[in-house]
Amino acid sequence: MATPPPSPAGAALAVPCPQSVTGAFCPAHEDAAVVSCGLDRGRFLLSDVAFPGSTTALLKRPSFCPAKHLGEKPELALPAELRGRGVAAGVAVLLQTSTGRILLTRRASTLSIFPNVWVPPGGHVELDEELLDVGLRELEEETGLRLEAGTFSWRMLGLWESIYPPMLSQGLPRRHHIVTYLLLLSTESHEQLEARMCPSESEVSAYAWLEPPVLEAIAATEDGTESLGNGPSVLPATVGITELNNGSSSTTQLLTSTFLNTAPAKGEDVERVSTGTKFALRLWLQSLGERG
Repeated sequence: MATPPPSPAGAALAVPCPQSVTGAFCPAHEDAAVVSCGLDRGRFLLSDVAFPGSTTALLKRPSFCPAKHLGEKPELALPAELRGRGVAAGVAVLLQTSTGRILLTRRASTLSIFPNVWVPPGGHVELDEELLDVGLRELEEETGLRLEAGTFSWRMLGLWESIYPPMLSQGLPRRHHIVTYLLLLSTESHEQLEARMCPSESEVSAYAWLEPPVLEAIAATEDGTESLGNGPSVLPATVGITELNNGSSSTTQLLTSTFLNTAPAKGEDVERVSTGTKFALRLWLQSLGERG
């Protein structure tokens, strides 16, 4: 299989939009492939062969990936400005505390893509940045948390092909990313980290330190299907979250079922956990099983 061209970090990747990046590495009827990835002279590369400094990772797209299905609908032509936009590189971080909780944030309602959707902190790769540096920078920018060297370890979880809107029924693709999910293992408890939280209200409208049973239930939900998955049968009715409003924060309870919502096949999106986050949580849970 031909290796796609190198993908410059922080710029549009050299893949025609809206061609699926995952589709370049797997048969059309599949949605995942193991690839080699890494930074090379300031550029983020994906390849079907190893290269110096590369890491092997699972690259995945959702079954309903718009780039996958756009070719089946030739009547849906993208405007020139969208065709030329290309694919951007991003990083998101699952911050796991010493008490076993994971930090998720709800994106502000004013953001242009995935508003009101729960995700880990993350953002775009800037030119010449290392992947870990991107994750730490975005974590600090969005939440105010600065992790000092020696207080955490990290590793790559996997790669996710993300397109917005997430389904063709919601409109033509406007943004296309390959998101690298990193796991940050903090030596601090969520109470210690909570004391230093200072979220950016322009990016975050709420956040929560979620416990493993709820995270397992979230990971078990499958977007694009009617199935509720096989998560824990006993869950709390509500989850404690911190909401931000006009410069102040307050703790409140959110229905646990909100975190278990799936992406609607039609119509406007709903408050839910992003499909890519569920993918990352599944890989995280898998790693816990391997270590346990």
